This record gives sequence, C-alpha cells and structure tokens, in this order.
Amino acid sequence: MAFYFSYQTFISFATYDDLIQRDQRILEANEGLTQAEIDEYLKQASQRMLTQIRNTDWWQDACFELDTTLQRDLRLLPVINPSLIRSREQEFKDLNIYFALYEYIYPSVADFGNPASAELAKIKFFTDQYNKLFQELIESGDWYDFDNDATIEKTEKFPSKMNRQRIR
Repeated sequence: MAFYFSYQTFISFATYDDLIQRDQRILEANEGLTQAEIDEYLKQASQRMLTQIRNTDWWQDACFELDTTLQRDLRLLPVINPSLIRSREQEFKDLNIYFALYEYIYPSVADFGNPASAELAKIKFFTDQYNKLFQELIESGDWYDFDNDATIEKTEKFPSKMNRQRIR
C-alpha cells in the first residue's frame, strides 16, 4: 500500500512530494505556501474524496449486494477503508492531488479579480481532470477488497457502466 499512513491511521492518498512532482511551479510562484499547509490540504482532500465515494450509487449498490444485513438502509453504509483499496493506487494519488489543487491550493493563491488569471485556468483544468478520473474509477469498480482477504475477486468487482455507446 503506497498511501500515507501514520501508524494505523490513514492520512492521505498522496504526499507533499507527490504533489511537488506533479507541479513544482506552485511553490516557486507562491513562496507563502508551506509543506505543512500542502499536507493539510492533501489530508482534507482525501477525506472529501472518501465521502464522495461513499455517496455514490456504486458504493451503495455494492455494499447492499454484498451485505444483506444493511437492508438497503443508507444510514448503515460502512465508510470507505483506504487500506482495502488494492489497485489503482496511482489513480487515487492523482485524484488526491487534483482535488487539493483545484479546491484548496490554487484558490488560496488565485486572483479572482482577474478573469485571465493563470490560477483560474488551472482550477478549471484540475477540476475537469478530477471529474474525469473520479468517474473512471467509479465506473471501473475493480479496486476495493470488500472482504479484506488481500485480493479482489470477480464477485467484488462492480463495474457501473458497460458497453458504452456513442451517441451522435
């Protein structure tokens, strides 16, 4: 597992170093940003991502199918356990970075008074990237080990869309 944990506690999907590898210029252009701030943004973004996944129809349908004791009661849905994400780790890191960049980091340095601001364009770019990748992950449905046996069996894969058709 390549995610960031402190002992047994999940911190985030990505680290400061992961973000800097993606966009070194964010620090060069904004000296006010510190590693501690970026780590906190990544942590917040990870928690928001877990909440977004939990609120998807995909998560609800998978949980209800695998555990009939939930009786289709949304209040009983389990939280996402990042330790059980067994594949697509790089995609989760990318999502974490995209979310932190468009939701926290760029808005903290953007000039909202200037519609031609480069930061505003980056916010839109990373928002679009996040939404596309999030949809791809949810539609694939092949990355979570529901029974915690260290493998993802066929019965634990829940693709949410199949046979996409092109509409003209």
